[in-house]
Amino acid sequence: MEKKTLAKDAWGSRLGLILAMAGNAVGLGNFLRFPVQAVQNGGGAFIIPYLVCFLVMGIPLLFIEWSSGRFGGKYGNHSTPFILDTMGKGSLWKYIGVFGIFTNIAVVAYYTYIETWSLSYVLHTMLGTFEGMSQTQVAQFFDSYISIGSNSTGIPYEPVIFYVLVLALNVYILSKGLGGIEKAAKIGMPLLILFGIILAVKALTLGESGRSIEFPDASAWDGLNFLWTPQFDSLLNPKVWFAAAGQIFFTLSVGMGTIQCYASYLRANDDVALNAVSAGFMNEFVEVVLGSSIVIPIAAGFLGLDWVLENAGFGMAFQTMPFLFQQWGTTMAMFSGVFWFGLLFFAGITSSLAMGTPWMGFMKDEFGWGMKRGAWSFGLLALIMGLPTVFYYHLGVFDEYDYWGGTVSLVLFALLESVLFSWIFGINRGWQEITDGADIKVPNVFKFIIKYVTPFLLLLVFIGALVTPQGNDWTTNINNLLSGQGWELDNGSIIRKLSLYELKSQLTEAKSATDRDLIEDKVFYANFARIQLVVLFLFITMLVHIANIKRTKLLAK
Repeated sequence: MEKKTLAKDAWGSRLGLILAMAGNAVGLGNFLRFPVQAVQNGGGAFIIPYLVCFLVMGIPLLFIEWSSGRFGGKYGNHSTPFILDTMGKGSLWKYIGVFGIFTNIAVVAYYTYIETWSLSYVLHTMLGTFEGMSQTQVAQFFDSYISIGSNSTGIPYEPVIFYVLVLALNVYILSKGLGGIEKAAKIGMPLLILFGIILAVKALTLGESGRSIEFPDASAWDGLNFLWTPQFDSLLNPKVWFAAAGQIFFTLSVGMGTIQCYASYLRANDDVALNAVSAGFMNEFVEVVLGSSIVIPIAAGFLGLDWVLENAGFGMAFQTMPFLFQQWGTTMAMFSGVFWFGLLFFAGITSSLAMGTPWMGFMKDEFGWGMKRGAWSFGLLALIMGLPTVFYYHLGVFDEYDYWGGTVSLVLFALLESVLFSWIFGINRGWQEITDGADIKVPNVFKFIIKYVTPFLLLLVFIGALVTPQGNDWTTNINNLLSGQGWELDNGSIIRKLSLYELKSQLTEAKSATDRDLIEDKVFYANFARIQLVVLFLFITMLVHIANIKRTKLLAK
């Protein structure tokens, strides 16, 4: 295949590229998902497997995606369908590359909604909405908000209005090309880190001063000790390893196609090794150092570690933190709330901007669309896919998108691209791509890890998701299987998710007509969300097929 002339759009500086890549990786999962995963998997018991997975799966995937993107860019390809096609043998790989566009649209549809919560909560914090509220009232406010219920601003359909505004902001920045993304990263990432450091310092100095009559044993130090006291017995617990490996996808944004797209705008001999490591470790600093030093210590400092262990979940950021900030007094509560929700907003938008680039790169390469047309068409697709997550959040559309688009797709695509890179493209050619122009010496052991260890671990993660045991208790279920007692699947396994096993079981056990109607609605909207996702995937596949026909005709001339 002949190399094409490089696209005019390019990164303005290495710092801008690294910040944009870090912004792509540093997202809501760093502050919302990582602390919860750590708590639910034993605190210090989680950290060691997590860091091991970062080294043997995260860093190798970063090397694979950075070098693959730069390689595809040499041929004028800026999205995964034809980046993979350039590397692979046969026509199948371009259609596997559809995941690299599909996943981003599916994820941004609901991810933007979380950005909406963050921006809206900044406004509510400044308006003093949470002042004087009890913890229960703060939680009820969140439930009311996502139900499109009443709120203090008086804006009709406030979540919908904010959703459209946040999506429009994403589109506007995307329409400016890489320059717009780079400027957003240069503003958003430093502010995010600054806000995070301020909150982390405040959390670390909380100590035992947050104790109350209701929680006389509360201490922020208990939260930190729980997270940072190593528990070496975790190394023998499969549940912790699967959780740690799963977090890698959320924290590094691998398996999405965004990294390949960003890297495709590098010059042929630009470094990818040091850039990949720099972006990866910047993300780890934000997640492990800042992410673990805010929510858990503050919650433990006011409510006690036992409360945290019992109630840790995604909703803490919105249902608990505004109440805890109020304990610092009106002025500090306002600043803390603005810092916290502003941090979440910047973390979200720097990631969602990256999600628009694979679609835009594809439409520009294959159909000649300009930046504005590509950005607004991306926004339209996201709006069509995303509005159901706003209107039918409680009926499970959001969760369906998150599971299939934001979880299963990532693991499957990462597995396939690692096989392509090491076994089809070839590890020797792949290693050359990684090391060409490298500003650091990449240890040779990574050549072995990339070829054997990473694909094997990814296969284990996918199989683990497919047949997750009941209660996610691997040890007990493995022993049961070996003793002939069988293997009981968890409702969160892919197999049971596909069949809507949990909802159908609830429908069978429903005792009232009201409960049955609600569950039937959830079944309907779960199927509706899946149809939306399938149609989106087929639509992108059709566009790739049309683009391939155009390319074939062009080569025949």
